[in-house]
Parts: sequence; C-alpha cells; structure tokens
Amino acid sequence: MKKIILLSSFVVLTSFGTITNTENTSIVKTETVVGESFSLINDSKDKISIHTGTGFVSLNKGSKTSIGCNVGKEVRWANEGKKGDVIFKITADMCGKTLKLSELTK
Repeated sequence: MKKIILLSSFVVLTSFGTITNTENTSIVKTETVVGESFSLINDSKDKISIHTGTGFVSLNKGSKTSIGCNVGKEVRWANEGKKGDVIFKITADMCGKTLKLSELTK
C-alpha cells in the first residue's frame, strides 16, 4: 500500500513541472487574401462565353458577371467548354470596379 501511495504522489508531483522546448522551431504562415472582385459587362451585340481564370461563364448581350480579383490570372474566350485566346490579364487596379468588355478587347 505504501508503494501505491508513493507512486501516485510521485506522479502527481511531477505533473506540475514544466517542460522547456530547447529546439529552435519557426512557424511559417501563409495568407491568401480573398475578397475583392470586379464586374465585367458584356457590352457587345452578341452572347459570349469566357473563362474567368477559375471557371466558364456565358454572358448575354448587356449582362454582367462578377470575377474574383486574382491578380495575374488570364480571362480568355471560351468555346464549348474549352479555353480560347487571352482577352486580358487581371491587374490590381481592376479590383472593385465595373469594366466593359469593349474597353478590355482593344
């Protein structure tokens, strides 16, 4: 019985000690900013299909879509679910604005 009391006392007393980490560890954090977008208006006379850099969108004449502001991504023409030629690359100054397709295809 003495051994059990001594063993449990030892466990209880050693559980209050602190353990120090002597290794030099560094934590690397990465951050992705998600939030801003811009609007693209199809001001052409036809229905169009585009790839926004993340997915395919069809726009009727005069309609508008919101595109995530992923700087450096390419917006391309699309045909039957396949990417076509580059229309423009997304730049930081586009974020938060409403842009017309005709202004970007010049």
